[in-house]
Amino acid sequence: MEQTQLSESYQTYERRAHSVGISIWHFEWCSKYRYKMFQKEEYCNLVAACIRRAASEHGIRIVVLAVQPEHLHCEAELTLAMSPSWALQILKGRSSYLFFRFHERARLRYPKGHLWSRGKFAASVGFVQRDVITEYVRNQREHHAAKAALGNRTL
Repeated sequence: MEQTQLSESYQTYERRAHSVGISIWHFEWCSKYRYKMFQKEEYCNLVAACIRRAASEHGIRIVVLAVQPEHLHCEAELTLAMSPSWALQILKGRSSYLFFRFHERARLRYPKGHLWSRGKFAASVGFVQRDVITEYVRNQREHHAAKAALGNRTL
């Protein structure tokens, strides 16, 4: 019976020519100067589409994405050959390029074309934590609304 369970969990791993495994990460990053660029639903949807497009172009699978007014949370699956630092560079750089291409007036606020701040957060997620992280990312609006009511500022 344990062998059946092992083989079922083995099915969820990514298989390549010389590697088997999965790399799941929880990412967070902020807009430059923490400007609340994504308060409008239009810009929120645009930046989410830009991030998803950047991810699909480079083989990154976005599981959950939650865009807040001045930061975002993301759960992503990477290939084993890709480091989380490289994935963040791709997601931030390409999404910034696409965002400015589709929303040219944003250059008034960011004349140098730097949409994202230099800071970032990355934490690996295992199968045990995956449901917890997915729910955490999905419930960010409620989480930050409750914090704002108390007057606390969080990333």
